[in-house]
Amino acid sequence: MKHILALLLACAATPSLAQAPAPKAASERLWLGSAWYPEQWPEERWAEDLRLMRAHGANVVRIGEYAWSRLEPEEGAYDLAWFQRAVRLAARYDIKVVIGTPTDTPPAWLTEKYPDTLRVDTNGVPAGHGGRRQFSISSPRYRAMARDIVARMADAVGNEPNVIGWQIGNEHTDESYDPAARAAWHAWLKAKYGTLDRLNELWTTAYWSQTYTAWDQVPFNAGSGNPGWMLDLKRFITDQWVAFQSNQADVLRAKLPARAFITTNLGGLGWANRFDRYAINRGLDVASWDDYVGTGHLDAYRNGAVNDLVRGWKRQNFWVMETQPGFVNWAPVSNMLYPGETRALAWQTVGHGADAVLFWQWRNALNGQETMHGSLIGPDGKPLPIYAEAGEIGRDFAKASPALAGTSPDAEVAILQDYDSRWAIDFQPLTRDYDQLGTLLDYYRPLKDALGAVDVVSAAAPLDRYKLVVAPSLNIIPEALARHLAEYVRKGGHLILGPRSGLKDEFNRLDTKRQPGPLAPLLGAQVEQFYALDEPVAVDGGTASIWAEDLSPEAPNATVLLRYGKANGWLDGHPAAVTRGVGRGRISYYGALFDQDVTRGLIERALADSRVERDFATPADVELMTREGQGRRIVILINHARAPRHVPLPQAMTDILNGGTTQAVDLAPEGVAVLQRLADGAK
Repeated sequence: MKHILALLLACAATPSLAQAPAPKAASERLWLGSAWYPEQWPEERWAEDLRLMRAHGANVVRIGEYAWSRLEPEEGAYDLAWFQRAVRLAARYDIKVVIGTPTDTPPAWLTEKYPDTLRVDTNGVPAGHGGRRQFSISSPRYRAMARDIVARMADAVGNEPNVIGWQIGNEHTDESYDPAARAAWHAWLKAKYGTLDRLNELWTTAYWSQTYTAWDQVPFNAGSGNPGWMLDLKRFITDQWVAFQSNQADVLRAKLPARAFITTNLGGLGWANRFDRYAINRGLDVASWDDYVGTGHLDAYRNGAVNDLVRGWKRQNFWVMETQPGFVNWAPVSNMLYPGETRALAWQTVGHGADAVLFWQWRNALNGQETMHGSLIGPDGKPLPIYAEAGEIGRDFAKASPALAGTSPDAEVAILQDYDSRWAIDFQPLTRDYDQLGTLLDYYRPLKDALGAVDVVSAAAPLDRYKLVVAPSLNIIPEALARHLAEYVRKGGHLILGPRSGLKDEFNRLDTKRQPGPLAPLLGAQVEQFYALDEPVAVDGGTASIWAEDLSPEAPNATVLLRYGKANGWLDGHPAAVTRGVGRGRISYYGALFDQDVTRGLIERALADSRVERDFATPADVELMTREGQGRRIVILINHARAPRHVPLPQAMTDILNGGTTQAVDLAPEGVAVLQRLADGAK
């Protein structure tokens, strides 16, 4: 308990803005595999499973993350011998193993005997057995029992030579509102604010007589309320997940060899924001996520941007711990991807920085909630049609691994993403049409069309390496972050702020300085008023919709980039975008959600002004991705169109997948090319 309280108090402090540069990942190979559940099948079947994995080119498998009831069938009665045999059998097929800790699905005996370990929803109703995530992340008893089973797993297989990594839990999702969590919440607030007077002041609780005179009066639920309270609750939930995760990671680090990495696979299609995913990944060795399409087909820009977001969690290469083998079972329409699209999805993740792609799942369970999900082999143990495509990916990865080893996307441009700002806008959107991912993608598309690599990073990340930085919706700008961004500008960078920037401070209060708050003096302009739009308004060369702001230049050298035309009467003829040179750099503010052509024009101008070197042009629907390192520059091309595409190359390149050299490639629908310049050396 003392260990948990110390960690809780440490988490309550606002994290430091400064972030040390992250090392670039340098995996020695590309990894390909699946999630395998040997506990569901007779042991005499295991060898055939592993043979079929190896036959399609797999070199890694994930096991264990749902096996607690098999590992500890009764309290204190452990059965780890079968687990050890499965790991050692995988080694005989030269397959490495990532162990999943089984804490996402506690066994029935545990939650029946210890109901205080159950997750409680915001209405006070405990979860029941039979699903998953029914545990409380805040329960001291559950954390202690999790430490115990994880320690025993580490003792059993942690030093096996083919165990290369550990995954903590599975897709962190649900917080709990049980009594232990409530007590932790009030302790967290006391550690952060010290006194109720300070909390009341910073949350402005004089509003609606919200003033608190005792810590336990502060609400603890998932409802709506004071924006300062809501923001801190998100931060607290993040810290609870960090503590839950560290509770297991500390055990593993004490027992594992240094070569083994620790990760957790994050779901929610990457973009979810129930907690701060930068904080979740800070104490891990590798970031990983679960990349699914769901209904429909691959949206190349969206999926590419989310992969870039994942790479930005630690600013290094990552693993795709789960991806769909053709289809899922949970989408409104769980359709099959086109032939070749699963391969294209795998290669897109690699192009954006993945060093591993694992399918979920290897084989259909005979029963259970996800028995209808796609897999590589069927319940009869024989390959399904998608298995052949997995084999093509396996052959691809074997050919490309030597060239891609030690390489990463290397970007000169970054987009800033900030969880505090996302939460603040979600809490008070003013218009249901303001889609934050859509806004980010409006800027991402023209950048990605021009460049083989674009970073998506935290606003607090080191920025010196970037010539251009775009912050689409940086709603919360504390003073420390403002200094960080101003330094970037003065040292020669170009910062573009999108609408809604700088409206709030770190306590989710309206900043007493007009937008962009503490950056207004640097911009030499401010927002006079913001408007949610119920109809489009004219701007130079196009339109704005959904959101618009009236900008007022104040500095003599603040230049108007765009003006509104005939609008809503409030905006007519007023500035819609301004820019100003400061020091060796530049700051710009785009005050509205502009149409695609206007946004592209602004970004094209910013790229030219920032002297960003463009990559070579490709035909429509052909995505270009680049990875660099070890003196090599690798180009990956994917044709996301439903028709063939011919792609001329700027110089002769080695065709890694097909052999030989070429100055052009012809790509079938969903076709992939992996190329290397004949003259090695990073650009």
